[in-house]
Amino acid sequence: MVITTTRHEIAAPPRSRKRRRLRWNPAYAFIAPSILIIGVFIAEPIVQSAWMSLHTWSIGSAHHPFVGFANYTALWHDSRFWNALRVTCVYTVTVGLGQLVCGLALALRLQRTRWYTALLRTAFFFPFIASLVVTGIVWQFLLDPQIGLVDGWLHKVGLGTPNWLQSTSLALPTLIVVGIWKNLGFAMIVLLAGIQTVPDVLHEAARLDGASALQRLRYVTLPALRPAILFTAVLATINGLQLFDLSYVMTNGGPLFHTESLVMYLYQRGFVDFKLGNATAISMVLFVIILAVSLIQLRLFRYRDDD
Repeated sequence: MVITTTRHEIAAPPRSRKRRRLRWNPAYAFIAPSILIIGVFIAEPIVQSAWMSLHTWSIGSAHHPFVGFANYTALWHDSRFWNALRVTCVYTVTVGLGQLVCGLALALRLQRTRWYTALLRTAFFFPFIASLVVTGIVWQFLLDPQIGLVDGWLHKVGLGTPNWLQSTSLALPTLIVVGIWKNLGFAMIVLLAGIQTVPDVLHEAARLDGASALQRLRYVTLPALRPAILFTAVLATINGLQLFDLSYVMTNGGPLFHTESLVMYLYQRGFVDFKLGNATAISMVLFVIILAVSLIQLRLFRYRDDD
């Protein structure tokens, strides 16, 4: 028996596939509001900022001449911009590493559920709840050389009472310590949740194989904590690169610009000098830095099948 097919029958499957490809998917209706919000409040401001950075844009001026990359060229030759970038990078790296290391140490120490561990977890997490402005005001009073509690204790034990926030050598380290103290509890909670997901059988097997506590941490705990470490590192990096509140409240960028961050310099150029073209150029540079560093972190901490 010979089976014959017509040309119309052969062409039918592509048309049916095309109809399936164009068929409406109800999932689009559910994600449409989110896409609309992202487009209006995130994508459109980024595009507008990029456009403004290519113009001489001043508040109150009716004309905004196109200058191309002149604003970026001015930043390249601006020593104050490079100083702000250096301060921001130093703060971001030290605070990020500090809260990761100290948070991991606390999470390992407080992983057992006891009545006192619950109190300690709450005590370490409590500073994270307070706003950065409140944190800055409190520490500004604590470190005041006249009425500060810290300097009072140092004076009682016979130590010197340095002016923490007015010293060019101590102002930035002081901000770093406060930043670590502020975010330490969050890192501890995230890493503690990751530690508690590690099966006990893995630790028992490693212990039976003769692995030490440090080896179990290196080969059992840390690989399992990779998603938690990635999450904490990305958030710490983004928060550090956006440093503004602590520096503005505690030191106002001083002394002598030793604690002026990129966002503070952006604020100065945009809302004090009213040079929005320069300010948006700074914001675009900061946006590219945050995006690049986040992608690098995602690459370094990505999960592999051999883990």
